[in-house]
Amino acid sequence: MDFLLLSLIKTGLVAFVFLTALAYLQWIERKVIAHVQVRVGPNRVGPHGLLQPLTDTIKLLTKEDLIPAHVNKFFYLLAPVIGVAMALISISVIPFGPKITVPFTSIETYLGLTDLNIGVLVPLACSGIGVYAVALAGWSSNNKYALLGGLRASAQMVSYELPLAVAIAAPLLMHNSLSMREIVESQNVVKWGFLYNWSIFSYFGIPFVAFIIFLICAFAETNRIPFDLPEAENELVAGFHTEYSSMKFAAFFMAEYANMTTICCLAVILFLGGWLPPTPGLDWVPGAVFFASGVLMLYHGTVNLARARDRISLPLFGVIFCGIGVLHWIPVLMPITTPLFWFLSKTLFLLFLYIWVRATLPRFRYDQLMHFAWGWMFPVSIGTLFATGLLVAVWK
Repeated sequence: MDFLLLSLIKTGLVAFVFLTALAYLQWIERKVIAHVQVRVGPNRVGPHGLLQPLTDTIKLLTKEDLIPAHVNKFFYLLAPVIGVAMALISISVIPFGPKITVPFTSIETYLGLTDLNIGVLVPLACSGIGVYAVALAGWSSNNKYALLGGLRASAQMVSYELPLAVAIAAPLLMHNSLSMREIVESQNVVKWGFLYNWSIFSYFGIPFVAFIIFLICAFAETNRIPFDLPEAENELVAGFHTEYSSMKFAAFFMAEYANMTTICCLAVILFLGGWLPPTPGLDWVPGAVFFASGVLMLYHGTVNLARARDRISLPLFGVIFCGIGVLHWIPVLMPITTPLFWFLSKTLFLLFLYIWVRATLPRFRYDQLMHFAWGWMFPVSIGTLFATGLLVAVWK
């Protein structure tokens, strides 16, 4: 009974936090791109535009839901469902931290929903099925622009899934497991006396090459710039989702951000040590980061006030951040907050990289996209796999 209740609580928490994060990831992206391109981002709805995701959700929920007369209705409605379902299923196998004891109880549980002994294969399988969402959306819309977008997506995802899977095979060879939790725990070894044995630090840096290949393929798998050919608005209106509106359009949007988040979590687990810090003895860092951020907000909201409207918002957020920092220093909570801090920090850094690339790089041509996959990414990933396998065989 305790296990069932705890599982329901964890499922509810993960669903709430994950869906809220997806909404605010759009806000973060708009803010970051605005700063990179020296323009104004969302700043009208709520302080610093923080209520913009809420208003966007209300707008999409209340917007007229149109279904064009010429579509194949069954597959037209099925496509966004497949996209969202596959995106949300993947997060269920991601471990966010080690086994912990629930505070003030004797109940032990993992920070995560479940741990499968083939956990790495689940996001790959969901990604493969997710191709059908885009392809079906393009075909069922009975629109030439949407069809071209769907065909591009199918060819692109199939092409980049191969080097992606080969890049993933390198850390799997090193850690000899498909369980994400076991992969992270096998990196929990201090190397050279001061560094945790993250995958990218092993075997003369060859897994670092696999990590770069994985990141590049992740951009293509999630249809992000510079690989957003299925949505190329200057060529295909909006690509595969041209005929979608209201919450059906929002479903594709949500699936894209969910896939981004999941693949960044997977990269953190496979290559960046999961919830492990760079070196031992950094348990004080999470609290210090939040507390210092809160003090900085209080300073700019009172002493060094730049804008009059920040007189309330910055001190408020400063107090909140200082409070979160203090929570990170409470001994009974540290086994939970510290692993979560390191895991989420690495994931957010990779998400920031996604946004940074979108703000700076132009889109590839389609022939460049395919040539890059088959002419460069696939051969390099195969070479990396062979080199990793040889080193594992020699050293182990």
